[in-house]
Amino acid sequence: MNSDPNLALTINGKAPGSQSRTRGRRRDPKIEWLSLAQLEMGSETMVQMVARSEQLRTVFRAVERLRPYRSPVLILGETGTGKELVARGLHSQGPSPKGPFVVFNCCNLVEALAESQLFGHVRGAFTDAGEESQGYFRAANGGTLLLDEIGDLPFSLQGKLLRVVESYEVQPVGSAQRQRIDLRLIAATNRDLGAMVSAGKFRADLYYRLNATSILLAPLRERRADIEVLLGHFVRHYNPVFGKNVEYLSSRVLTLLTQYAWPGNVRELAHAVENAVLLTADECIDVEDLADGLMKGTSGGRLPEPARPVIEDNGIATSYELTLARAAPFEASTLKAVVADALVRALQKTGGNRRRAAQTLGVSRSTFYRMIARYGVPLHSRSPGSPDGPAEQIGQTLA
Repeated sequence: MNSDPNLALTINGKAPGSQSRTRGRRRDPKIEWLSLAQLEMGSETMVQMVARSEQLRTVFRAVERLRPYRSPVLILGETGTGKELVARGLHSQGPSPKGPFVVFNCCNLVEALAESQLFGHVRGAFTDAGEESQGYFRAANGGTLLLDEIGDLPFSLQGKLLRVVESYEVQPVGSAQRQRIDLRLIAATNRDLGAMVSAGKFRADLYYRLNATSILLAPLRERRADIEVLLGHFVRHYNPVFGKNVEYLSSRVLTLLTQYAWPGNVRELAHAVENAVLLTADECIDVEDLADGLMKGTSGGRLPEPARPVIEDNGIATSYELTLARAAPFEASTLKAVVADALVRALQKTGGNRRRAAQTLGVSRSTFYRMIARYGVPLHSRSPGSPDGPAEQIGQTLA
């Protein structure tokens, strides 16, 4: 999360033409709002990718260095990190940006027809080959071919792919003639090809040929500096899709999303923003706008162990981030568990007084009630002298 106080926006005025819910949320002095422009400050772009982290800036520089050449490139990274976008960057900035950009996922290979799918066939080459097929390599002639999930390429086909990579010639099935191709080959995988070579599941010579020039995409959990700019980027993308005009995200949403492990990487983050833009009824995204699927942690991601800030124990934290840092133990495995645990601890600390618990968390009372209902925090009984009642046995319920 951005620590610069000049980037934290608290709006107390009335937005002309906005709905009452918008006015209520943006007027709440306990909530800090960040505009999309503030989220995107200091970012770089390449094709449809945005970066602030040094890891992704390094990838951008690698693409810039490789742009004049046609040598094969291997892109490594977990699912959802943006390997295809890097390949598109190499194509659009390469020697033949106006040529075709063809993507083939090796998971879709039918082993009996694999050669035909990749290299094409002549008419009559086999039963049902009534028409000539050019195959993916010839379809990408004059441009770029991305072989995605190269680790799933059948071993029996790897030697033939190596020959094409080295000679830039393909031989269609049923033809005695080789045909010259002029393209850039890019391979991508989320698998450990080195380990596959050791296990005898991937040819060492093909691996060394492809890995001569490689680009590694770090998972999103290792480049959290990119989360802010990605949030702004995806909100701008989905605003016109749903006819929305979302302009602000709360600092506590940013806190939660930057602490989440994102096992699905950028793709999962994009879906989370898509849902939030769809669910919000105004120009703001706050915690209650996050989709239940994300908050329930359906992806099974784990939170990191954050550095805990030193703050005074005065009973009321000045921001949601500090409250979570002090209250939540962070052994919880999902966003929902973190929020629910913070609610429980705030209620326990204030003897079940919901008004004071809301103050402790730095949220409005109405928002606190919505969160109590949304995250299933039970309120079993009331105690004398407490207008809101205590939360007895709350900790046992969520333990």
